Formats: sequence, C-alpha cells, structure tokens
Amino acid sequence: MMDPVEEVVDASGLVAALRALGVGRGAAVGVAVGAGLVGLWAADSPIVCADVAALAAADTELRPRWVWWDQETAAALVAAGVRVATCWDIAAVHRLVAGGWQADAASVWAWLHGLPSAGIPVPGQLDLLGGGGTADGGDEPGDEGPVRPDGHLRAEWVAGGWRRSPASAAAWAGVAAQVHDLQVLRLAAVSADGDPMSTARSESASELLCAELAADGLPIDVPIAEQIIAAVIGPRPRSDADAELRRHERDAMVLAVAPPGGTLDLRSPADVKAMLQRAGIAVDDTRAWRLEALRDAHPVVDALLRWRKAERMATTYGYGWLDQHVGPDGRLRGAWTGCDGAGGRMTAQAGLHSVPADMRPAVRAEPGHLFVRSDLGQIEPRVLAVVSGDRGLLQATADDDLYSPVAARLGVERPKAKIAVLAAMYGQTSGAAGEALRGMERAYPTAIRYLRDAEEAGRSGRDIRTYGGRLVRMWETRAETRADTDGRVDEQALRSALAGRGRFARNAVVQGAAAELFKAWAATVRARTAPMGARIVLCLHDELLVHVPEEHATAVAEAMDTCLAEASWRWSAGSPARFVSDTSIVRSWADSKP
Repeated sequence: MMDPVEEVVDASGLVAALRALGVGRGAAVGVAVGAGLVGLWAADSPIVCADVAALAAADTELRPRWVWWDQETAAALVAAGVRVATCWDIAAVHRLVAGGWQADAASVWAWLHGLPSAGIPVPGQLDLLGGGGTADGGDEPGDEGPVRPDGHLRAEWVAGGWRRSPASAAAWAGVAAQVHDLQVLRLAAVSADGDPMSTARSESASELLCAELAADGLPIDVPIAEQIIAAVIGPRPRSDADAELRRHERDAMVLAVAPPGGTLDLRSPADVKAMLQRAGIAVDDTRAWRLEALRDAHPVVDALLRWRKAERMATTYGYGWLDQHVGPDGRLRGAWTGCDGAGGRMTAQAGLHSVPADMRPAVRAEPGHLFVRSDLGQIEPRVLAVVSGDRGLLQATADDDLYSPVAARLGVERPKAKIAVLAAMYGQTSGAAGEALRGMERAYPTAIRYLRDAEEAGRSGRDIRTYGGRLVRMWETRAETRADTDGRVDEQALRSALAGRGRFARNAVVQGAAAELFKAWAATVRARTAPMGARIVLCLHDELLVHVPEEHATAVAEAMDTCLAEASWRWSAGSPARFVSDTSIVRSWADSKP
C-alpha cells in the first residue's frame, strides 16, 4: 500500500481527488468512518477527508459504490444525515457467499485468504510465534500495518484501532477495498441459476436500508396506541402491585371456567394441554390457530384465547413497549438486520415484525404525509416457477390469482389448489395436503423435482444454494451426533431429524429466493422514490410500508409496481414469470386490507 496522504480534503477537494483517480459511477471506493474523520481508498490511493458531509457531495457528483465492512458504517453515515445511493457491505456479501452468520472483519479476511479460523488473533492474546503483537501480550499497532506476518488481520485494528489517526482510517478503507475485490472473484465462481453479483448488491442495499429503518422508525400515534391497550388490559398500572393484581385478574377469567383437577399455570403449554384434555379436548399442541377451530368446544377455549390476547398485550405490546421503544418524536425504533442467517429474510427488533393487527390503527402517517402500502401477491409460488423453470407454473403466473389456473389444471376447487401448492413447498405429505401434493406431482413435475432435489440435499446434509447464490448450510442433527459418539442409533429419532432437515432445505430454496427478490424490490423502491421525499418505514417479509408527502403519494404508488417489474426482471434474468403487488394509499396501516 502507498503511505496515506497527509492532506485532509474538504467536499470539493474529495470530488476533485476522486475524479482525478478516474472514479465514476459504480466504481468501488473503500471507506472507514471514525470520530471526526473519514478514510477512503480509491484506485490504490488513500484519501482522508474532513467529515462525512464530503461523502454526500462525492456521492451526488460521482455516484461510486462505497465499500464498508458492515452496517455500523451505514448507521454512522445515516446518523450524520448522509444517505448514499449504493454500497457494498462486506459482511452481507460474506453471509451470502460463505453462508452462516459469522461475518466480522477477521473472519471474513481469514476465509478469503484460506487461513485457519483457529489462528484468528484476539485482543490481549500473547504472541509467542512472531505474529506481530507487543511484548506484554497486547496487540498495539504502533507503526505496523493492519495485516500480521502470519496473514491474519491484527486484533487491535479489527477492534477499532484504525480510528487512531487519519492515516490508519485510510489504510483500513484500503483493506476493505482489497476484500471487495476478493469477494467479487469469489462471487464469479459461485454456481447459481441467478446472478450472485446482483444479489450481492441488493443484499448490501438492504443493510443500508436497515440502518435507515432503525434511524427513521415507524410513525406511531401514541394516544391511539394507549387507547387500544387500555381497551384490552385496562389503564396503566399505578404500581408493580397493581400490575400483579391485574395479572391475577386475567388468570381468574380462565380459571373460573376451567375443568377441575390438577394444577394450572396458564403460561405452561404442558399445563394448558392437560387442562384441555380434562375438558375432553385432545390436541397435539396449544397453538392459537389450532385452538381457534375449537372455540365452541368448551367455554375454557374461548376464555383461553381471550386471555392470550390480553397477556400478549400486557407483556409484549403494552405500555412498557411504548415507553421503551417509541421516542419523543412518536417513532417506534428497533435494530434491523438484512439477513436472518438462514433463508435470508430481513429481521427486526422491538416487535416491528410482529405488531398485532389490533395495534395497526396506531400506525399513522404524520401530518402532511400518507402511507403507500404494497405487498407482493403469492410471491413464493411465483418464485418457485422461476427457480424451477417449470413451464406450466410459469404460465400460471400470468394470472393475477395464480391459484386459479393451478386449480383448473388440477381439476379441483381453488382452496384445494392453494393447499396443493403450499404442500409442495413445505413438504406436507399427510392428509388433504398429501393428496393435493400428488396432483401437483402430475401437473408440475419440474417444480416438484426441483423441491425434492433440495429436500434430498438437506436430508443427506449437503449445503444448498438459493437461486441468487446464497449458501445455506446444513447442520449435524443431534441424532447423528449421538450415533457418531456412542455407536448407538435411535432409528426413529434419526429419520425424524433428517426429514426435518430435508423439509427445511425444501422450503429454504423458495423462501430464500423470495427474500432475494423482496430485497431487490425494496432497494429499487428506495432508489426510485427517494427524490419524492419517500422513506420506507417497514419491511414485512413481502410487504413495504412507505411514508410519503401527500402530494407525491399517487406517484409513489404508481412507482411501486414499476419498481417491482424492474426488480423482478433483473432478479429473474428475464424470466417470463409475472409478479404482482397490491398497492394502496392509506393514512393508517389499518386502513389497508390485512
């Protein structure tokens, strides 16, 4: 590497320096953001600029692709009011190409260079083999670079030591630029039906979007939220003792109609199941959807379901939830991640991904704004058509309601056709689902073969890749581990474990690909609607909620479908599959259909 420049440039100086280096639209520029300084690396040259505002000017003028290690850098930029157009998130790309969740800088570097993970240094580690630490066992950098003689990154640099000087920040940005180039080479070698490079870009964009979602928050009308909570569990408790009294009162509503005999802790699934058995109701589990069909079987079922609603409101989405997560500006905030580590779905904290339907009226646009809500229709079966290449299923995607042509082809009613498609994707083989699945095997053999191949890979413990190139790692089941260690095999447990892993793989190839398409769509919406002042405030698996100035609501709503067509065409490499969305302009989230 060259020695970093000593001059600290301003916004105009940064634009001029990058332009002189030939940096233009889409060119990779490494960036490291520290306290009061920004280090960059472009075209094998280091640059140091005064603050993040300079990045905003360079982004507007040149539109490079900013390369950073993880979402922490994106969050720092967003906090400083800088929202760049495109980026390359090293951690996100590593999870895509290497699988798993571990994606810290030291692990990514070691994986790309074929270095043993056991040799990754940690801060304070005694260095007796000439790795480059200090005599007292620390890993202080001094004038040393970020890479040790043994090839690993120095622990102190990984832990943030690069922030000690502008020169160090630029050098760390240079390491990020090197990693970007290595990841591009790895992606080129990935065998996938889709475009792993395009997936890497949308995965990176989703991490940037996550930083923005966490900063912006979801608009909440707190008085309305408190009214909703009060209607279910009463007014705010005056004290801990009052809250405990309310808890006992909720329990008493169920205990009053429960059949006698035995102990009953309503928070224990085993106790609840035993209580239902005493009432003459035998169930495999006590999930709400299962009990809903039995609401009229005994008064205790209705009481139990109402108790669960109140208990969830009191413990998870009650007054404490509002106090902890809603800021003075009326925005509900929680951390977001672009990948759940398996299928690739976005995840959120603070309950943002599981807000009860009863609470949706409190999600209201701020004055002068509206929501544009859009959700993808039947995304997973449409994705299955693309990833499997089944011609019959591809033809079915031309219909607004994919299940209608499937029903016609199977010669069944639409509800049974829907069961058949879901049974295929989730590997259900018993009862009505199993019968419907057999019809799918005859009508759409290519799609079923694709799913079965994935299931077989999962059963045998082979890793799989999604259409867009994400590596989904399989795991060793406990039944297999026990067979390896003591020589005894519980055949039934082993068959069950392998079947479960097979079903996971069967669904992962569809769900993972659907997540890739969704994030490509979200990234496109973000880019196309930002000039109209629109901000995505919620991503819910297949649904986007966009907060937009009233005067641009119609234009943003029209853009949602245009963005879907653009993103799906790019994601599916020109496949004839058609994707549809249901878009509406609303003031409250509850105004749109569930």
